[in-house]
Amino acid sequence: METKDPKAAFHWIIGILQKHKVPFQIEGGLAARAYGSKRELADIDIVFPDDRFDELLPELKKYITFGPARDKDEAWAYTLMTLEHSGQKIDIAGSSGQEYFDKTRKQWIPYSSDFSDCEYREIYGLKVPVISKKKLIAYKMKLGREVDLEDIQFLTGKDVK
Repeated sequence: METKDPKAAFHWIIGILQKHKVPFQIEGGLAARAYGSKRELADIDIVFPDDRFDELLPELKKYITFGPARDKDEAWAYTLMTLEHSGQKIDIAGSSGQEYFDKTRKQWIPYSSDFSDCEYREIYGLKVPVISKKKLIAYKMKLGREVDLEDIQFLTGKDVK
């Protein structure tokens, strides 16, 4: 089994996105880490415009483990492509038609990534656009998964469990 190297995977995928001039932003657990969370990284979550998938497929094809296709799990519904590089899982989601499951309201809520509502943060030595801390906390509160509550507790300093 390949040793997991999130830094190498991150540099690889960001290099491809920048080479193709694809707008993107970092979301999920890696975004929480960009704001200081220490939780172990499960995957690298990146969002970019849906209409850019086809352009990147030739370069990403041999790393794809899923998609790009519509995907729905207990928390998210979106167009997703999952890659594996350097032993690290990378989830790339399309920015339109996203929904998340709000545990408190027990319903699916439309969600859109706003590429203008981001902060540039350094991750693995690269300065990249990251979802705003406020928006990250807001959607993690509604998702309410254990990992989300752990991130929120770190990001806000408040016990939310």
